[in-house]
Amino acid sequence: MKCGHARLALFVSSVLPAAPLGAQRAQPELVGPGVISTSADELNFTLSKDGGEVYFTLNAPDSRFAAMMVSRRSGNGWSKPEVVPFSGRFNDYDPVFSPDGSRLFFISNRPREPSGTRPGDFDIFFVDRQGGGWSEPQRLPSPINSDQDEYYPSVASDGTLYFSANRAGGQGGFDLWRSRLQNGTYLAPENLGPAVNARGGEIDSWVAPDQSFIIFASYGRPDELGRGDLYISHFRDGAWMPAQNLGAPINSTAREYCPIGSPDGQWFYWTSKRGVFDEPPAQPLKRADVLQRLAEVLNGQGNIYRVPLEDLLRAGP
Repeated sequence: MKCGHARLALFVSSVLPAAPLGAQRAQPELVGPGVISTSADELNFTLSKDGGEVYFTLNAPDSRFAAMMVSRRSGNGWSKPEVVPFSGRFNDYDPVFSPDGSRLFFISNRPREPSGTRPGDFDIFFVDRQGGGWSEPQRLPSPINSDQDEYYPSVASDGTLYFSANRAGGQGGFDLWRSRLQNGTYLAPENLGPAVNARGGEIDSWVAPDQSFIIFASYGRPDELGRGDLYISHFRDGAWMPAQNLGAPINSTAREYCPIGSPDGQWFYWTSKRGVFDEPPAQPLKRADVLQRLAEVLNGQGNIYRVPLEDLLRAGP
């Protein structure tokens, strides 16, 4: 395992472009190697309020199936992940806790009615804490969900819900929207506007609890480093500022997505597909070499990374 960690550190420091001049950035840390981050495709990562549980998605090849997993702290590591009781039949992604930790939002293509059997489009659902378990999933009503896909919820301290959708009034393609919670009812979603949304598509976002900034994944922008990067926009004087690329080593030549902060504000997590195939090997690989690399954690499937959130924000893009 120590050898594997050394190889990871060497890989991260050598394959990623340098950070902008003057920026002091911590190198990304792989989360739970061999347990959370494995040779399979993992994405999404949300911690319970006490930090004792983590929920994430285990994704089948080509996203043909996705199950939500839970792992619990075990000493200095994590327990073997298990499928949560309400998942394992339909495709479930993008878990995120409410600020008080009592509700878990996620997206699913499960039928709108509990008695249904045929998958539908992706909508935002939630489950509530009930003793040591969870309630049955419930679908958020209109105007949050529609007859189109809704992705990746994020919840501010005041209950405002941020999510991705492709609907009328946007910039084209998937945009980021927010719906304010007023007296227990979600108001009509507002598009975050051209300072945040671009024509290439914005799918995943994490908003700061006080809504002072939002970090999101965007695709096809002129300044992207890879096949999708993470960007940040600050909310100042009542408006979102033009989004900025977070730069390396957060972004890489691979795909970065699924951003989220820890409940205690200490860590920033995201999913990356960076891996051993990002750069040409020094020598031609034999079949056995290729198979060995495919079996490794860093095989180019999704893994979970983290850096100190304070470090990320202090350095700036």
